[in-house]
Amino acid sequence: MTISKELLDELLSGVERPEDLLGDKGLMKELKVRLMERMLGAELTEHLGYEPHGEPAGQQVNRRNGVTRKVLKGNDGAVPIDIPRDRDGSFEPELIRKGQTRIDGMDDKIIGLYAAGLSTRDIRGHLEEVYGLRVSADLISRVTDAVLEEVSDWQNRALEPVYPIVFLDALRVKIRDAESRQVKNKAVYVALGVTPEGEREVLGLWIAANEGAKFWLSIMNNLKNRGLEDILIAVVDGLKGFPDAINAAFPDTSVQTCIVHLVRHSLSFCGWKDRKEVAKSLKRIYQAVNDEEAAKALDDFDAEWGDKYPSIAPSWRRAWQEVIPFFAFPPAVRKIIYTTNAIESLNRVIRKTTKTRGSFPTDDAATKLIYLAIRNFEKAGRCVREWVAARNQFAILYPERFNK
Repeated sequence: MTISKELLDELLSGVERPEDLLGDKGLMKELKVRLMERMLGAELTEHLGYEPHGEPAGQQVNRRNGVTRKVLKGNDGAVPIDIPRDRDGSFEPELIRKGQTRIDGMDDKIIGLYAAGLSTRDIRGHLEEVYGLRVSADLISRVTDAVLEEVSDWQNRALEPVYPIVFLDALRVKIRDAESRQVKNKAVYVALGVTPEGEREVLGLWIAANEGAKFWLSIMNNLKNRGLEDILIAVVDGLKGFPDAINAAFPDTSVQTCIVHLVRHSLSFCGWKDRKEVAKSLKRIYQAVNDEEAAKALDDFDAEWGDKYPSIAPSWRRAWQEVIPFFAFPPAVRKIIYTTNAIESLNRVIRKTTKTRGSFPTDDAATKLIYLAIRNFEKAGRCVREWVAARNQFAILYPERFNK
């Protein structure tokens, strides 16, 4: 449908300034109100079965009964709408439902502001400043709580049967404890899978009340119950007991300590002036041709830096059983495991969102915000770089499992 030039000229005849078109009392807002009222009138006509100023058929008692003024909150601020009524109160419009107080995607706007890390107070201030809307904290909470239903569906969705690589990482978030009312650092675990096609997919998030083997096994069983049958390589952050929990659920999985985390942990013991040289020496370990050469490189590192930084080499030896699998893989696979760009970029998105909040009042509040950050992350792009070479290697190394 097109609008004639004559009609446009007539509509715009009194528009001289931008506010005449877009202001609080401008043409666009008035048109929206009038169109909505026209649509509501058409709905009532269909409900009653006769046109305005007409007569109902037969012995029909129900008929038009004036209007009720209702003020809705929308992108244009407060929008007053005249809702038509019928005598017996049976008319329930679809355009503006009974009890509805918001239009124009206001819920999506609130959720978007919440996802950006704004507090309830900040959201209220923003809506009032920009749109002239005064909304209650309770309304904002109810709108954002609707996200929890989406989280539940997402957390229980079916998964692919095979993920060549799954990264399991933890972030620390300040959350108020429900019993003690004290703010505590809680671990939020995120599982990021890479599909056989090379797409990143966040498999789930879990907030740990008590970390330990039982909790980690519950994560693995959750993934298994949702249809995940096999993980070729699981990359973890050196958490004690986590490899055992993974292998209890997925016995054939190669568990690999995250090399990036191990290097960062090592450099935390160094003075700033030595970090570059220490990092260069550590590179000889994880870039070794095989595990024997890597063990020799570790001995050389200990001989070179052991006196000055005695904690570094032992930390590698304690994690050595989870480091060794790394050397069995070809360079194309090693690069993806080592760089961990996928999980690192996800963590950056989550931290950027949560850092604006000093702490969260509940686990649910943290879950809502982190989930929205994950949703934004997945919208940004899902493909792992240089996956084709790695895929060919997986097809050769795990012919039956990878092609399953």
